[in-house]
Amino acid sequence: MNAVLIAVALSLVSAVAYAAAAVAQERLASRSPGAGTLRLLGSGAWWWSVGLNASAALLHVVALRYGPLTVVQPLGALTLVAAVPMGARLAGRRVSAVEWKGTALTLLGLGAILLTASGPAPDDVLSVPEALAVAGATAALIGVLSRPGARPGLRHASASGLASGVASALTQTVTVAATDRSGPVLSVQVVGVALLVAAFAAGGLLLSQTAYRGGLGGPLAMVTLANPLAAAVIGLSLLGERLQGGPAGVLLALAGAGLASWGVVLLSRAAPAAAPVDDDHPVAAVLALEPGSATAEPALVPRPHDPGHLTPATR
Repeated sequence: MNAVLIAVALSLVSAVAYAAAAVAQERLASRSPGAGTLRLLGSGAWWWSVGLNASAALLHVVALRYGPLTVVQPLGALTLVAAVPMGARLAGRRVSAVEWKGTALTLLGLGAILLTASGPAPDDVLSVPEALAVAGATAALIGVLSRPGARPGLRHASASGLASGVASALTQTVTVAATDRSGPVLSVQVVGVALLVAAFAAGGLLLSQTAYRGGLGGPLAMVTLANPLAAAVIGLSLLGERLQGGPAGVLLALAGAGLASWGVVLLSRAAPAAAPVDDDHPVAAVLALEPGSATAEPALVPRPHDPGHLTPATR
């Protein structure tokens, strides 16, 4: 099978797993908007979402071994396709017209970017100085976007997408260098860059959890947009990847970025109120593991005006 086709197939499955994880994270964030990192670490439901993210990331890593960044990363847009209706289904409502329009524009824009991207299986890697320079610049930008006092939402989502995109670019360096038989598997380059991957992947996960406090559609769309753009910048500038079509291809990619940005804006404005949770949904089953979730049975307390009668307590 063609290497690019393998990368595409793996990316499709990875996108669905990322979507389920994003929906679970958003539901947790909406139920515990003030929860800190330590409280999340004690949440069984949050660790289930981490497991989903880890599974998706593993598939993504293998896809990066077979396809270039400019192909694999835009396919992450399919996460948005799955997550928006999945989140609406879990919330017990229909997807709004604005959400469909925003999703469609985001996907059309990223599809245009994908059309201009092509190339063989990757064989170039970042040197240690290049990886450190990319990591330093990215950390500085993430610090600006997620500075204390910033409202959770699109800025945190941008930081999350940036961290995830850089983690993917660094992951490609690790996979290609580790499978290159010309050097040791556990070289300084592989181990050092792998540690950077772990740091950016963990940071991206925590930043997305914060971003989802403001809803799912807009933040997820921003993550979906920032991720491939960050990876594409690294691939085009440092890894020798190219856009097809010359100047026309560049214009198409820019037009695609504009469409996708418009879609993100629409999704950020579509924040319908949450409806009752469907306990039969598979993601709801994950959230039911959280002791303080909305699916837990309400406590029974006496009514103030009728001490002999028990009624569910309000929260």
